[in-house]
Amino acid sequence: MYVFSGWNQLQLVLNALDQVGFVLVNHLIWKYQFGVVTRRKFVTSHYRCLYVCKNAKLRRFYPFARYNKDARDDKGHSLHCQDKEDVWVVQREYWQGDYKTPTKLPAETIRKILAYSSVAGDLVCDPFLGSGQVAIVSKKMDRRYIGFELNREYYEFAQARLSSGEYRLKINRSN
Repeated sequence: MYVFSGWNQLQLVLNALDQVGFVLVNHLIWKYQFGVVTRRKFVTSHYRCLYVCKNAKLRRFYPFARYNKDARDDKGHSLHCQDKEDVWVVQREYWQGDYKTPTKLPAETIRKILAYSSVAGDLVCDPFLGSGQVAIVSKKMDRRYIGFELNREYYEFAQARLSSGEYRLKINRSN
């Protein structure tokens, strides 16, 4: 399971995960290109992503899902090693159109997580559906998907995204 958190709630999230028996596999950093400028503290320009599991024997990880073992960049460095570093520099995506929601992870971040942790046909669960971004990327990568969203406005936004064009996907919502 991957859990995204800002630094201000990190201790609460870590304690809750520990209390229910999750084991921390990795502590990843998603670094983006800008943060909120402040006068009395450093600028926050990252999110933390906790990669956790309940049973290490059941946890899957596909180390060469994105680059083969021998892939090299133009300087001869290992691409698969670089790609698996725990600090990910991924640009934030900007919304097009009039309606926007603050709950969108970059597709590249989701693609990376899904490539290393799942294969085609696997079920991806997003308990906080938000904009539907995880569902859209899951669908594009041939993963099955289930998601939950309590905020009606976000749900309707995600539903509209998922119901259009190539993202056609049925989501049931109970009242």
